[in-house]
Amino acid sequence: MAALFLFSTFAQILLMKPVLLSTAYLPPISWMAVAIQSLSIDIEVQETYPKQTYRNRCKINTSAGILSLTVPVKMTNGNHTITADIGIDNSKNWQQLHWRSIITAYNKSPYFLYYRDLFEPIYSQKHERLFDLNQTFLAAIVKGLLVKQLDIQTTRQYDFKPNGYDFRNSFHPGNATPQGIHIELPRYLQVFEPNHGYIPDLSIIDLLFNMGPDTLPYLATAKLSIQEGSMYRRIFDPDMVDAK
Repeated sequence: MAALFLFSTFAQILLMKPVLLSTAYLPPISWMAVAIQSLSIDIEVQETYPKQTYRNRCKINTSAGILSLTVPVKMTNGNHTITADIGIDNSKNWQQLHWRSIITAYNKSPYFLYYRDLFEPIYSQKHERLFDLNQTFLAAIVKGLLVKQLDIQTTRQYDFKPNGYDFRNSFHPGNATPQGIHIELPRYLQVFEPNHGYIPDLSIIDLLFNMGPDTLPYLATAKLSIQEGSMYRRIFDPDMVDAK
């Protein structure tokens, strides 16, 4: 199964057990750090779709502070719709709104011009399913990071007790930090920090547009601690990694 990330000298530590993640629209930095440090991942698509999560929204940094960009969705089976079947409401002009917001927020960042061609064409396309849109953006992000190989599998059925690390609901825009895992994300320079201070764990595009080629080593060396029972086990020390 898996999302296998292979990249030269940066990946010093890997989560050796399978990792289960939700799909995410331009994922938060913490989500990407976990993905990059995972030997294998599955994206959950068989769950009943939960509203108001990173599955269809992201946070970017603007001159006025945090701006949430939300993809309008269609639930074909109402509240019983699974994530795999979530459609996109393309009757709304959300693509133009999102891209204009991104340009306004990042056109003065150091690496926006370098990476804009990865993202701009996607906003001119019309995807029918949210998952397909998210995977298209994820592929663009991985290309920008210069990750050599990416192989992602999706779930075929919902597993209430998966084998490995279950982070399906760990990343939520309503929580200041991820749940069930502690991630130490170092500060980096942000364009609007003089306006309103430093804002942690924004969309991965904030990190990419501000750090450029240094984004991958930043993600690959972020320190992770997994909560297992009542204890956290730090896994950035190779001698403490459970390699079963």
